[in-house]
Amino acid sequence: MILTAKWRQWLPYMGVAAVVAYCLAPFYWMLVSSLRRSTDIFSTSLFPHPLSFENYRAVFSPSQGFSRALLNSLIVAGITTVLSLLLATFTAYAMARLEFRFKRLILTLIIATSMFPVVSIVVPLLKLFTDIGWINTYQAMIVPSMSFTLPLAVWNLTTFFRQMPDELEHAAMVDGCTRGQAFRRIIVPLAAPGIFTTAIITFIAAWNEFLIALSMTNKPGMQTATVAISKFSGATTYQTPYGSQMAAGVLVTVPLVIMVLVFQRRIVAGLTSGSAK
Repeated sequence: MILTAKWRQWLPYMGVAAVVAYCLAPFYWMLVSSLRRSTDIFSTSLFPHPLSFENYRAVFSPSQGFSRALLNSLIVAGITTVLSLLLATFTAYAMARLEFRFKRLILTLIIATSMFPVVSIVVPLLKLFTDIGWINTYQAMIVPSMSFTLPLAVWNLTTFFRQMPDELEHAAMVDGCTRGQAFRRIIVPLAAPGIFTTAIITFIAAWNEFLIALSMTNKPGMQTATVAISKFSGATTYQTPYGSQMAAGVLVTVPLVIMVLVFQRRIVAGLTSGSAK
């Protein structure tokens, strides 16, 4: 009986450990593969031996243009996040506070737009952007990316604003604030955890986007990191540079992992808390 009780006590921790191991196993194998020599890339050992950084040197070779691709990803994901948050904050506040006809229908339509697969909008947007001269521009990647980041941001922030009591604005307006001033001085600061969480989620979604960036650019200087990785070239025409791709995958993933680890408390607070803390 004592042994059974101990097993039950440790069972949740074992389950969590199994889930974490399952989720981190692909990243670990990518990291290990990136640290192997090109001749050892198909080795099945759990540790790279000997340790080699040749794949990382190959990634930053001028012929790959990966540094520029990382900058492009940062620009596209950053601007997409800022614009999505700006529009979503006002939209979500209106959806949470104002009463008007068809509000539930409008919110449903906002969420429904994010359910369309990206491939369904790429072809018409490619034709439109070709006609107006937007191909190989940042806006050609930012505007379509907002089609899935903006509904996500609106949904998250609407839920958060609904948790905040109406008395906050009423008290501010009694003290002489207009509704806009109450929103700017009271609601936005209190909603910071939710806005911060939404920013992280939106940035990750925009950073990982691939199909739109692939379709809207054909110049190497405008490609994002995800597209650049898919177009890495080997020493010969028929060689696939698995090691370089693994190293580039690590470089693309690590910033997101660090960001989540550093701000994990804020993220959890934004997902679980309301305004009355």
